[in-house]
Amino acid sequence: MNGSLLSLEPTEDGTWKATKLPLPDKLALGFGSADTRSNLVFAAAEGFTTPSSLYLVDAASASAEPIKSLPARFDASNLVVDQFEAKSTDGTMVPYFLVHRKDMPLNGSTPVLLNAYGGFQVSSTPSYSGTTGKLWLERGGAYAVANIRGGGEFGPDWHQAALKTKRQIAYDDFASVARDMIARKVTTPKKLGIVGGSNGGLLMGVQMTQFPELYNAVVIQVPLLDMIRISKIAAGASWQGEYGDVYADPEARAFWLKNSPYHALKKGGKYPEPYIFTTTRDDRTGPQHARKFAARMEDLGLPFYYYENTEGGHGSGADIKQSAKTSALWMTYLARKLED
Repeated sequence: MNGSLLSLEPTEDGTWKATKLPLPDKLALGFGSADTRSNLVFAAAEGFTTPSSLYLVDAASASAEPIKSLPARFDASNLVVDQFEAKSTDGTMVPYFLVHRKDMPLNGSTPVLLNAYGGFQVSSTPSYSGTTGKLWLERGGAYAVANIRGGGEFGPDWHQAALKTKRQIAYDDFASVARDMIARKVTTPKKLGIVGGSNGGLLMGVQMTQFPELYNAVVIQVPLLDMIRISKIAAGASWQGEYGDVYADPEARAFWLKNSPYHALKKGGKYPEPYIFTTTRDDRTGPQHARKFAARMEDLGLPFYYYENTEGGHGSGADIKQSAKTSALWMTYLARKLED
C-alpha cells in the first residue's frame, strides 16, 4: 500500500538481499504473471491518480519498466496524494490517504469526501475512479480513504481488533481521521462529507448518529442499519462471526442496542441530512435496512434523501446506465451540501 515491492536475491552467506524496485509510491501494487525461465515478472499498479498500469520487472537488475496503462479519465496534473496518521481514542495511529490539489489552502475551505470500510479483513487500498476524479477532484474537492481497524491492511490483528463488541474502536478510528483533517485545517465539519456502502454503510450510519457534529453530508449506500434484526434479513445470519449473535450473546445484544444506527436515532436529534441508497433486489444486506432507517427518520420528523433502484443487486445498478445515474444523484447531493 505504501508503494514498495522488493526484489530478493540469495547471497553467498546464505541470506537474502532485498532491493526496493523503482515503482511509484502510494499505489496498490502486486505481482502478476512470472516467467519461470528468467528473472522477468509483471507487476500491476493502480492509484488514486494513476490508472491501472502494467510494469515489466527484472528481478535480477531490480528495474521496472512501464509497458501498458489504461487511459486517464480525468486531469490529475494538479493533484497530489499524501498519507497522514490520526491518533485514535486508544492511542493507535490510524493511517489515511488524502488526494488533493497541490495548491490546496490550509484554511478549512476545501470540501472533503472521506471513505472507509473497516470490516471483514477487507483492505482499502489506492484505486483509480474516473467518477470521483471527474466529478469531485477536478471540481476542487479532496478525497480521503481511512485505513481503520476491522480491515485487513495490517494483518489479522488489525481486523480482529474491531470484531463483534470491540467494533466501537473502528468507529472511533474513523471519527479520529475526520478530526485530524479538521485540525490540519484541510476542511471543516461544514465542508466534510462521508460515504460508504454495505459494512461501510453501517459505518456511515454510526458516524451520523454518534458523531453528527463532524459532518455535513452522509452518503449511506446499500447498508446494514438494524443490527438487532440483521440475522433475519437477507444474508445477515452468515455474518455473526463479524458482528456477534444478538440472540445468543447478551453482550452483543447490549452493544448493538446502544450502537445500531436504526435504534440510535432520537427525536429532536441534530443529525446531518443523509442520502440513503439501496436496491430492491439486494440479496446481501437487503433493502429493509435502508427502508426502516428512512421510515424511522420520517416518523421522528428528521430530514433525509432516499433513493431505491428497483433493479441491480448489492451495488449501484444492474448496468452502466443505472450506475451512472446512481453516481450522479449522490454526487449532486454532495456538491449541494459541501460546495459553496
